[in-house]
Amino acid sequence: MADTAVTTPLRSPLAHAAGRLAAATRASGGAVRLAELPFLTQLNVRLDPKGAAADTVGLALGLPLPVEPDTVVRAGELTALWLGPDEWLVVGPPGGRQGLESRIREAAGGEPVSVIDVSAQRTTLLVAGPRARDVLAHGCSLDLHPRVFGPGRCAQTNLGRAQVVLVARDDPRAGFWVLVRSSFADYLTDWLLDAAVEWTG
Repeated sequence: MADTAVTTPLRSPLAHAAGRLAAATRASGGAVRLAELPFLTQLNVRLDPKGAAADTVGLALGLPLPVEPDTVVRAGELTALWLGPDEWLVVGPPGGRQGLESRIREAAGGEPVSVIDVSAQRTTLLVAGPRARDVLAHGCSLDLHPRVFGPGRCAQTNLGRAQVVLVARDDPRAGFWVLVRSSFADYLTDWLLDAAVEWTG
């Protein structure tokens, strides 16, 4: 029997804005790079950080879950963000949700663990380039100086009027991830383009 199921190709929240982001990047002459990183796997994980599951899940993922507030641990294609004393966001490449979720649940064994796929809840914007911190500072109350918010740091904060998770990537040249709810993605894109106009206009 023929498969008659209709498959709709995935469309990211900012697919329609890719041209504007690329044009601003070109216009900046290398000062600012703006782009969407669509479809990243994002799993919200909650467990007892002092329980056995924390260690076994870390081993299964190949990276320890960070225990210091607002820090990031990265290994290979996976990144773990500290969101709270017993809460993390594990970010991986597109299409890896099922395998990653299974690894976490199997590693936890009988220990209580919550794993929720939030991949469709947010998209990720890349803000990089020598002026990336200046662009973000237009609407973020955090001290973004590299001594304070350098590589390996993350924070739940506001950018403009949008709630985001801001991540300073391992290499300063890699810039920042801005994880934003899909419903605010258009607003934040417009805000970033406006904040960057000093270097792109």
